[in-house]
Amino acid sequence: MSASPLTPLDYIAEGYWQNFLAGRPIAGGIAYETELRACILDESLESLQRIDTLLSQVRRDMTKSGIWDEMTLLVDERYRNFMVFLAFYAGRVLAQQWENRPRWYGQFELRKRYPELSLITDDFYQHMAVGYGDNNAATDALPLFFPLEPIGLRLFGNIDRPFEAVQGGQVESGLYQAVSLRLPTTLNNDVNPMPELTADKVPTNKATTHKATTHQVTESIVLSADSNTHVGTSQSSELLEKPEKVSIGAEHNQANAVVTDSESLAAPSAMSDTITELQTSVVPPESESLIKPELTKVTKPTAKPASPVKNTSTPEMFTQLLVELDEITVPQPTGDVQYQQARKVLDQFEQHIAKQNKSRRQVIFSDDHIAAKNKALLILQAAAEDGNTAAMLRLAMYELLGEGLTADSDNQKKSGIDWVNQAASKNDSRAQRLLSKMYYQGVGLAQDIDSGKYWLEQAADNGHAEAANLVKQWQQADMLLTTQKQEQHSTKGYQLLIGAIIAVALLIIIII
Repeated sequence: MSASPLTPLDYIAEGYWQNFLAGRPIAGGIAYETELRACILDESLESLQRIDTLLSQVRRDMTKSGIWDEMTLLVDERYRNFMVFLAFYAGRVLAQQWENRPRWYGQFELRKRYPELSLITDDFYQHMAVGYGDNNAATDALPLFFPLEPIGLRLFGNIDRPFEAVQGGQVESGLYQAVSLRLPTTLNNDVNPMPELTADKVPTNKATTHKATTHQVTESIVLSADSNTHVGTSQSSELLEKPEKVSIGAEHNQANAVVTDSESLAAPSAMSDTITELQTSVVPPESESLIKPELTKVTKPTAKPASPVKNTSTPEMFTQLLVELDEITVPQPTGDVQYQQARKVLDQFEQHIAKQNKSRRQVIFSDDHIAAKNKALLILQAAAEDGNTAAMLRLAMYELLGEGLTADSDNQKKSGIDWVNQAASKNDSRAQRLLSKMYYQGVGLAQDIDSGKYWLEQAADNGHAEAANLVKQWQQADMLLTTQKQEQHSTKGYQLLIGAIIAVALLIIIII
C-alpha cells in the first residue's frame, strides 16, 4: 500500500470499530445499534447482505413513523453516526478482501491526492472515501470507494432523489453489491464463469451525455393504507436500444432513475453487432412510451410505488415477480454476483419486450441476441444450483414462459415449478407469494385454493408485506362472516324463545 501517513479519518474509523467491538458508546450514539449487533458484523461479505436488509428495514421504519426525510436525518447525530459507521465497516470489509488495510480520506486529502474528482463540499455522501486495493505506482493513489453513496441510495433514493456517483456512473443498490463489484479480479473470476457479460466489458457510445442504463431502480418508499414497501435496487449498464424515460409508480428498492433519449447504447459483446437491427426494426422512436413496472408493496413515498405499470406482453404475476426481486431483499448464501451479471443482460431483453405492442412470442431476436440470452441463463442456472433463490425464481419465470434452457415444453413447465418450490422451501417470501398465485390461478399447477392459502400465509409469516396485507384482510373478512353468522344464530334463538313464551302464554290462557 501507499506509504503516506495516516489521516485523521483513519484514526476515527479505527476508533469507531474498536468502540463497537468493546461495547463502548460512540459519542452522540448510533441509531439502530442493537439491530447492528444482531447483524453479526464478522467482516464477511455475507454480513453486508445482512446490513442491506437492515437498511431496508430502517427505511420502512422511518416511513411508517413519518420521519422519512433525508435532510432531517442528516442533522441527527445518531443517524449520521449510523451511516458513517456502516461506511467505515464496508471499507474495512472491502480492504480485507484485497488483503490490505483501509486508508480513509476526507475531502481535503481527496482533493490533494485525486484532483480529477469533482467533489461537492456540502455533499454528505462525498465527504469521505476509502482506498482499498493495489496502489498506482505512478500516482501513489489507491482505487477509491465512496461507501456512503450506496447507503444513502438505499435509505433515501427515489425518482426525485437520484444518486450520482462522484466517480461517474450509477450508484450501486447496496453495500453488498457495491463491494462485490470491487473485489480483486481473482475473486471475481472464481464466482463469475462468464466475465464477458460484466458491465466493464460493455462498449459504450462516448459521445453521449451519460452512461446508458437499461433501467436503474433506486429504492423508494411510499405510504399507502393497504400496501407495503418497495425496496428497489437494480442497475444495468447495457441497453438493447435507445433508452427512454423509465418511470415507476409509487409504493421496495425503489424508483427508476430517468434515462433521457440522449443517452448512449450499450450491449454485451455477443449482442453488439445486432443492436442497430433491434433499434430500427421493432419499435420506431416515436412509439416509445413510459414503462411502469407493477409494484407490490408500499412503504415508500415516491419511488416505485403507486402507479402500477402493466406490461401487457408478460403475465402480471411475472411482471410483479421482477419488481419484487428488485424491491424485496432476501439475503443469499452465494451466487449473488453471478445473479447480478445475468440479470444485467436479461433486463435488456425485458426492457425491449416491454416496449413492444405485441405478445412475447411475437418479438423476434437475432441469433446473436439469443446466444447472449442463453449465456445469461446458464449463469443464472449456475447461481440457482448454488442455492441462490433469486436466480431460481428468475430461471423459473423463463421456464414457465417457455423461454428457458429446457428443450421440451412439458419439461420446461416442470422445471419452472421445481425451481419455485425449491425457492419457497428455502423461506424466500417472493417464491412463496408466487407459488400462492400459481395455485390460486391454476398457472402451471392444478388450481388448489387450500394450497394457495397455505403459501400465502407462509409468505406473510416471512415478511412479505403484500401477502401479510392480504392475509390480514382475509382474516378480517372471515371474522365478519363469523360474527354475522353468530348474530344470525342469536337472532333466530331469540325469535324461538319469544315464540315459546307466546305459546306458553296461550296455553295458560286456554287453561284458565
